[in-house]
Amino acid sequence: MQKSAQAFRTISEVADELDVPAHVLRFWESRFTQISPLKRGGGRRYYRPSDIDLLRGIQHLLYEDGLTIKGAQKILKDRGIKHVSAIVSTAAVVIPEPVDLGAIVARLKQMRASIEASL
Repeated sequence: MQKSAQAFRTISEVADELDVPAHVLRFWESRFTQISPLKRGGGRRYYRPSDIDLLRGIQHLLYEDGLTIKGAQKILKDRGIKHVSAIVSTAAVVIPEPVDLGAIVARLKQMRASIEASL
């Protein structure tokens, strides 16, 4: 069963979702004071959807834009959490339409027959 989009996530769930190790998330938390997951008994972290959006934005700044930690910190300081959180919006994720492989194969066979006929 899949969690609601508004549900809190554990560090392992967020690490899987962002495809980074959990220790990277803990490191980012130590470098970016804006990352503040809820902590429960034993220090277990629970990330809100807004925390995950911020982490996605930081990940984009570091991995896609090639900024250093200091560079990403400066962007956060100058432009704010909302700007960084909006860099990679989950609403911008596009799910591709299903592909009709049968139609593609039929079209390729037609093309092949046409090519062979012209030879």
